[in-house]
Amino acid sequence: MSMELDVFVGNTTIMDMEVYQLWLDGLTVSDAVKVRMDEGALLEYEANAEVLTSDTMDQFRTFQMCERLLHSPTKLGSQLLYQIPAQNQRILIERYYEFDSVFAREVLGKKLSKGTKKDLDDISCKTAITLKSCRRQFDNFKRVFKVVEELKGPLVENIQRHFLLSDTLARDYAAIVFFANSRFETGKRKLQYLSFQDFAFCAGQLISYWTIGAVEAPLQSLVQILDMDVDLEKEFLHELKDLKVLVNDKDMMDQHKILVCAALRGKIKVYKLMEVNFKNLSRALINLASKLTHTKDVRDLFIDLVEKFIEPCRYDRWTVAEITLFLTHYTNAAHCLGTFRHQMIWDRYMGVIKSCILQMYHE
Repeated sequence: MSMELDVFVGNTTIMDMEVYQLWLDGLTVSDAVKVRMDEGALLEYEANAEVLTSDTMDQFRTFQMCERLLHSPTKLGSQLLYQIPAQNQRILIERYYEFDSVFAREVLGKKLSKGTKKDLDDISCKTAITLKSCRRQFDNFKRVFKVVEELKGPLVENIQRHFLLSDTLARDYAAIVFFANSRFETGKRKLQYLSFQDFAFCAGQLISYWTIGAVEAPLQSLVQILDMDVDLEKEFLHELKDLKVLVNDKDMMDQHKILVCAALRGKIKVYKLMEVNFKNLSRALINLASKLTHTKDVRDLFIDLVEKFIEPCRYDRWTVAEITLFLTHYTNAAHCLGTFRHQMIWDRYMGVIKSCILQMYHE
């Protein structure tokens, strides 16, 4: 049976974004054709399996030829080989650099090296993401990291400028770069309940307030402002040792406890447990701050938060609302201690710690 086809010639590169997603997902041509058939493509386009296969192969070939340009997104708009409308260019780039959160969670905090890439087979099996897609996502992480790790200025803006990503996706990549740079421990069993988005939120807090380029950093020089915000500010971490006075000075610790207890009395169900455990909870928060001058302790930040603060509160069945009240009044009460001289450092530290704890605390 013969078939008639209408043919037209144009200079605009035709791309089916649904087929593009199948290509990004790492499907073979035959698997992609099956998916398209299951979704009713034969009826939609009034075609047979042979035509659908030919169209899919042609689309896949086009995506493969464009891929090298997607590695340097800023070149896509200036090249003349493929006439792609600006809107389609944005979609191509954004989708190419999108990633699966479960995959990102598996590699978060690991070195973006050949050693980690060798583990992609296992990660593919564990996450049910095709190996081809895992490789694309990993290579994207590595590519972004290499481009921005030594650049000056805000990390998110650098990613957006060089890779033309949306603000949301650029912030997620900033978290990946930040974790890869500082090598935070994320793989311990006690941290497995935390999602990529939990860690990404915490990374955003650390980048905004604890890095060299943090906007809240006091008395920054022009050089600091222009510096990259992928590294934690060593001077700030060193100054955190001054907070030890809150637990080393008995009178100040007792006064701090009195102020917090007065503010929370009658407002939380775990009041008695909080009153009994106040000194232990306070020491956990302050001791964590004082250890952050050591690289290993920085890497263990999240496991320490879980073991020293979150788990004790979870054991005593604190609610998120109760932890929010406690941390709020615990932070504010320090401002009423007349002899406490480190308010600016205190607020900068506790603001991040409070935000991270509340993000990480799952009832």
